[in-house]
Formats: sequence, structure tokens, C-alpha cells
Amino acid sequence: MSTSPDRQGTLDLRIENLIAAYGEGRGVPARAQWQALLNLPEDAPVTVLNFFKFRAEAQYDPKSGETPCSGQEAFSRYAAVSAPALEKVGGRFLLLAPFGGSFIGDQEDWDFVVAGAYPNRNAVLALFEDQDYRHCYIHRLAACERQRVLFCPA
Repeated sequence: MSTSPDRQGTLDLRIENLIAAYGEGRGVPARAQWQALLNLPEDAPVTVLNFFKFRAEAQYDPKSGETPCSGQEAFSRYAAVSAPALEKVGGRFLLLAPFGGSFIGDQEDWDFVVAGAYPNRNAVLALFEDQDYRHCYIHRLAACERQRVLFCPA
């Protein structure tokens, strides 16, 4: 089923607004990644897998006014707001756990793994559009040395 021109225009505007709010790349989705999410079937559930490697010391912009802390603490600041925001858009956590190791494939080094389930792609977009979530995202960026986020229609 194709998307009507009006509907596509609305989706394109949502992407533009998200990019204006978050920027692109390095810790946030790039335009092509937003578009890939939107290419999922509209009503298909979405599972998001997050892999996080924390910095020893969080890296906040000096103008942020944030108190220096560890990457782990900065991530806790992020989680305190992001968890309720995820639930508000209809999402739920499937897994929150320390990374145990690689079993098959390349050995990887992560600190924490989170799997979240969303009712559809619009719920994922709604999370990023939530003002509280948007404001707490600085803690995620400050906390993470690197991260990998994958999504699956499931």
C-alpha cells in the first residue's frame, strides 16, 4: 500500500522537525535512518535494540549547566525521564541488562543493553517528539562513548 502525497508530506515534515530538534548522525538518527523507520508498515509493531558503551566521565557541553558526573550517572538521568516517556507513547521494555558478551560472531564490548517494544513506528516517532524526552536526550549523548540502535518490525 503506497502512502498518499498528503500523508507523505506529513511524514516528511515530522522528519524535518526531528532533525531540527536533534541534528543528524553521531548519537542521533540521520535522515536516511528516520526514513528507513518510516518505510516499515504503518501498523507493524517495532522492537528497538540498544547497545550502550558508557564514558568514564560524561561529556556535557560546558554551556549546559549540568553537574559533572560519570557516564553511568548521566545515563541514569536520561533513564529517569526516558522510561516514563516510552510508556506514555505505548512502549514497554522487554530487557534492561548489563552486556554479557558475544556468543556467535565478533567479540563486542558494550556496558548495557535495552530492548523496547512499540506498538508501531508512530509510537517511536512520538517518543522523539515528546518534549521531556527531547530535553533529557543530552544526558544520553553525554553518557555514551558509543551506541548502536537497531530496529525490527516485530
